[in-house]
Amino acid sequence: MWKIIVLCTILGLAIAEKARFNNYKVFRLIPTTKSQVEILHEFEVSDGFSFWEAPSFVGKNVDLMVAPHKLPEFYEIMGQLGIPYQVHIEDIQTLIDETTPLTRSKSFDFTSYHTLDEIYKNLDDLTAQYANKVQTIVGGKTYEGREIKGVKVSFKKNNPGIFIEGGIHAREWITPATTMYILHQLLASNDSDVRALAESHDWYIFPSFNPDGYVYTHTTNRLWRKTRKPYGICYGSDPNRNWDYRWNTGGASSNPCSETHAGSAPFSDIETKSMSEYLKSIDDKFYAYISLHSYSQLLMFPYGHTTDHLENYDELYAIGSKSIEALKQRYGTEYVTGNIAETIYVATGSTVDYIKGVHKKSLSYTYELRDQGRYGFLLPPKQIIPTGEETLDSLVAMFKEAKKRGHPKRI
Repeated sequence: MWKIIVLCTILGLAIAEKARFNNYKVFRLIPTTKSQVEILHEFEVSDGFSFWEAPSFVGKNVDLMVAPHKLPEFYEIMGQLGIPYQVHIEDIQTLIDETTPLTRSKSFDFTSYHTLDEIYKNLDDLTAQYANKVQTIVGGKTYEGREIKGVKVSFKKNNPGIFIEGGIHAREWITPATTMYILHQLLASNDSDVRALAESHDWYIFPSFNPDGYVYTHTTNRLWRKTRKPYGICYGSDPNRNWDYRWNTGGASSNPCSETHAGSAPFSDIETKSMSEYLKSIDDKFYAYISLHSYSQLLMFPYGHTTDHLENYDELYAIGSKSIEALKQRYGTEYVTGNIAETIYVATGSTVDYIKGVHKKSLSYTYELRDQGRYGFLLPPKQIIPTGEETLDSLVAMFKEAKKRGHPKRI
């Protein structure tokens, strides 16, 4: 019996140990034919391979993480297929160590990434500090029983609303950080343009739409993307493929082990279901929706199921162009704007498509923040503030241009 107890203890420690990615590499591939694009999709559920930037079009970059024991197989397949590639990140663990230093500031700042508890405490602190402007909101709940916490910021009654979502993909740490940076600036910036934007709107700001996944990236696996609900032997759905608009009709997977698992049905995860109910409850309170992701430096708008230019495409493209022009001014960071399906890849069941398709909101945008793959999901903390600054610059321009075009229309 004691041997069984010892064995169980050892297994438990092994399971609890934080995943390491020593000698894991990220390769940048450039498929030159449609058949190469199709074959690359087969890597999606192959053990030891993980897409950071999924295959979509001929000539478009694909970023693939490869485990050390899979390197010989990778080199052989690339040679057989004739797909050009280069090493983009030499050692994943080195970058992980750089983004999670052993010592960091104990106060809430923007020189390091923060845990969920630290973010939530800061939301509560801001509610206390700005008691007449900030209200804590619990919009939803998670499989593991956590709150999906955000704030409403309001400077005066009857303002039109803007909703900002961060952290729906757990490993994209720059998005909760940027969301929090924007929140702080809306409250405290002395810039006249920021003040005008802040005080002319109500703000619904949620830094983490996927708290269980975000906690898991801090405790167990830095590169975890999905929620944590069990689906058979695998865990989680992609919470940005689980919304009830064109659900699982392209760019998503029915395989529970896939990183783009759409779930067993629309809103099969409590995170998406409960937040959809909250959004429904404030449907008449907001006219614009902003979703923050990383990486690739893109500003995209619906839809993800088709490359056709639907509804107010021209207007959204024009507003997006003004936004990325303003974003570039401070640091020279270059973005591309366009609809989701033709700018990055086909993807269905996302929040922005749901907001556009179901709630009929005229302004619904997704940012893919820094960078273009040098660091990918492991953006160094020193880039948090620059990312926040330029993203806020673009939001100022976005809503100036939207106002010129008659937004917000009556909601």
